[in-house]
Amino acid sequence: MRQPLVVANWKMNMTTPEAKDYCQRLQALMQEAATAAEVVVCPPYTAIETVRAAFAGTDLQVGAQNFFPAPKGAYTGEVSISMLKALDCSYVIVGHSERRLRFGETAETIGEKVKVALEHGITPILCVGETMSERSLGMTEKVIGQQLLTCLKHLRPEQLAQVVVAYEPLWAIGTGRSATAKDAAQLAKYARQRLQRLMNGDTNAMRILYGGS
Repeated sequence: MRQPLVVANWKMNMTTPEAKDYCQRLQALMQEAATAAEVVVCPPYTAIETVRAAFAGTDLQVGAQNFFPAPKGAYTGEVSISMLKALDCSYVIVGHSERRLRFGETAETIGEKVKVALEHGITPILCVGETMSERSLGMTEKVIGQQLLTCLKHLRPEQLAQVVVAYEPLWAIGTGRSATAKDAAQLAKYARQRLQRLMNGDTNAMRILYGGS
């Protein structure tokens, strides 16, 4: 049976002192809440070490919001997967809609990131989603299916089984709008079917999330 997963993406928010205070309050809340869910916090790079130290000895996990797929080199402002590994990151978000829209990330680049993360023992959280215009044209499943295929087609079945997929419709990010529970469940079912074709095996253990406002 798959364990529920909750991922908190802080985006470009919280200074190091704010992150430390937040983690203390989160741990107090987690002690009160009897939950079987795995909880992952993805802070900005500057706060990863602070969050990791705060979570030491707990079940809370630390992730990152992005990375550059090259191992090292002249890539000013970027962070490699080995740097995240050294910070004990368990997860990394790849293909977030804001990265696609504002930084021009392509499905091919995102697919490369997924593969590199897996090769370094970090679980990629692959974001997929459609625009409002694509949704209005009834293209949601086609768009999601193509994104999954392009980003994951180079993986072996055992690698694919480790990927977390997050349905993150672009029209629901920062807009105050959100998909209904029924819509999200239907899309998760469709995504699982597409993944099953790619994997040619059982995908029941794979975790598919919903992300939005």
